[in-house]
Formats: sequence, structure tokens, C-alpha cells
Amino acid sequence: MLDHHLDAFATQDMEEMLADYTDDSVVITNTAGTFHGLDEIRTLFEGLFAEFEQEGVDFQLDRKVVEDDIAYIVWHAETPDNSYEFATDTFHVHDGVISTQTLGAVVNPKN
Repeated sequence: MLDHHLDAFATQDMEEMLADYTDDSVVITNTAGTFHGLDEIRTLFEGLFAEFEQEGVDFQLDRKVVEDDIAYIVWHAETPDNSYEFATDTFHVHDGVISTQTLGAVVNPKN
């Protein structure tokens, strides 16, 4: 599931990305708020895709760990808009989909 999720983000395939969630899923972030269900999660990823599809984006996955129903990643990135000095996602997977995700990031705007 985690590899599918990362591939969907890398290719910015919204339908494949949303296939990892249900209407009961929740994504909690430290910068953009909390997103409940597919419609709100779509809104979150629309914004992220818009930023990460720009020319010159550098995304680096630093760590990936999967233990039972928990997946954890650490990453950093540079976009034209922001420097993501440190970011981490934790995923709770239930019945093959993400039931809960947290995203925490230290983000420094460039503009």
C-alpha cells in the first residue's frame, strides 16, 4: 500500500491516490488542518500536486518503515515556493486502505 501511495504521488495520479482512502479516512496536518473523507482529502492533494508538479522540484525520501498496520516515512523537498526542511508522514492502514494519516513538516516559504 505504501509503495502504491508513493507512486501515485510521484505520478500525480489523483484517482490512484484517492484509491488509498475511504470516506471514513482522516488526514491530519500541522500546517493545513484536518481533512475528513475523500472530498476533503482530494482538496489537500490538489494543492500538493499543484506545488509539486512545478519545474525544479526536488523530493527526497529519507526513510521508509512499515510495521504491521503502521507505515512511516521521512522526507525533505525543495519546490519553487517552499523548502520542506523536514517532513514526516505516518499512516495507519486498515483493510488495505489508509484510515488515518498524519503529516508534519517544517516548511519555509521562499517568497
